[in-house]
Amino acid sequence: MAYEQVLEALADPTRRAIFERVRRRPHTVGELAEIAGIRQPTVSQHLRILRDAKLVSDRREGTRRFYGADREGLAELRRYIESLWDDVLAAYAADDPQPRRLTASSRGQKRARRRSRP
Repeated sequence: MAYEQVLEALADPTRRAIFERVRRRPHTVGELAEIAGIRQPTVSQHLRILRDAKLVSDRREGTRRFYGADREGLAELRRYIESLWDDVLAAYAADDPQPRRLTASSRGQKRARRRSRP
């Protein structure tokens, strides 16, 4: 499952910091190494893992390569998180044999109670 690769990639604090940087704007490996205070080969290894997780992509400009955020990896993670939420809501609904529906009057009563609290 692709979301597992995304979670593993973002679990490392250095990779997460690199991802946060390229999310704002594209950077070269040299720029990222300087910002992170680590060597270029180390940044390249982190970028490879982020690229494999589809969190970053690169584009060439002459002899330089710019790395920027890729939405595909985050989309996988989002689908996974949303599926968890759907499961939680379904379990909650299944646990309540007679779900209460809010009527206009009960909504008004709730609002009045909230407003009257100190």
